Amino acid sequence: MQRRTFLATALATLVTSGMPGGTAAASGPTNKTRWRVRSSEGFDALAFLGPLSGGELYTRFYGTEAAAFASRLPQPVRKDIARLWSEAGADGFGLLGPSLSVLFSTNGNDASIQTLLAALEARDQRILPSYEASPNWDAKDWRWFNEAAPRLEAILTAMRDAGFAAFRAEQVGSDLAVRIADVQHSLDSFDVVTWHEKLTGRAFDPTIEIVLLQFSKPHGIKVQGQTFLQATDYDVATTVRIAAHEMLHPPVPMDGAAALAALAVLERDALMMRIVREHDPRWGYTTLDGYLNEDLAQALDQLISEALGVGRNPADRWRKADDGMHVLAAGLYGLLRQDRWVDTGGSIEAWLENGVRRGRLDPAVFHSVAARVLERPVDELWRLQTAAK
Repeated sequence: MQRRTFLATALATLVTSGMPGGTAAASGPTNKTRWRVRSSEGFDALAFLGPLSGGELYTRFYGTEAAAFASRLPQPVRKDIARLWSEAGADGFGLLGPSLSVLFSTNGNDASIQTLLAALEARDQRILPSYEASPNWDAKDWRWFNEAAPRLEAILTAMRDAGFAAFRAEQVGSDLAVRIADVQHSLDSFDVVTWHEKLTGRAFDPTIEIVLLQFSKPHGIKVQGQTFLQATDYDVATTVRIAAHEMLHPPVPMDGAAALAALAVLERDALMMRIVREHDPRWGYTTLDGYLNEDLAQALDQLISEALGVGRNPADRWRKADDGMHVLAAGLYGLLRQDRWVDTGGSIEAWLENGVRRGRLDPAVFHSVAARVLERPVDELWRLQTAAK
């Protein structure tokens, strides 16, 4: 599956660091962005499959809660959650909870665990039409989901009957409504959409929906449309950065002339191809087009975050994230900074095509730009590259 990984490298960014030169958050009557903040029992049920699967990625956050709730489930169900999670990864469906969240993310299907079950039962009517029409559509994933549906129904039914709704309510407590209102108020001053439109040359829906979840760590998840799932205690700067990044995918049409020209150059870059082939696959981006898609989005979101006053230091960001694999993002960001793109804006697709034509993505030029951003020697752009010497 070529869908991007949902693992949020933002876990290391819950504490923000200011970026010199950033502007204060845009506000006032010209603010085009309309934020909508809510919670969701259904998305929380899907997210809780991660802790219930027993994976260390999740139990380090929710081990106590998973153990308490798992004791209420029949043993065959507990075992099948772990099996299904493992099979989803091995079969290419992806991370089970996040991938299911994409499928269930329309028609109000996520309202409760009961609405998940109703949508699952009528999936050809309640889930398939919107999913098939979305950029997320994958026929293989739909076949996998269809085959897994009876097992999912048994799991969700057992969770419902074990009192998941009440269990979640106990964990959430009485402060969620206050938290939603606080996040809503804080986000209202960040005009992300205006920056998206300026720096890409595209139009965006002005509404961004943020769904606060109790059990979603360590993921930041984009589902269908401009809806993002995140932990309730992520700070507002992290929320803004997640939205700034995820809405950009894809930053350019990946089958368009500009992307294809850039990919042709990058295919001849030994370092970029080595990063794609040899980085830890748990970070995702295991194809060159996936890597370009992700890293051009990261370069643009860095500019947006800086403009809104929530940017991280770019050298720290890209040296630390995902074993330092995002060298491509650093180079693209450096070129955009050279062009003062945050001031001029325009069509990012035309910018990329022009950069290819002028030889700016050629290794002799591009690696030097990335090195300046990463504050590393040209021959040490990637940590694993250095370790292999």
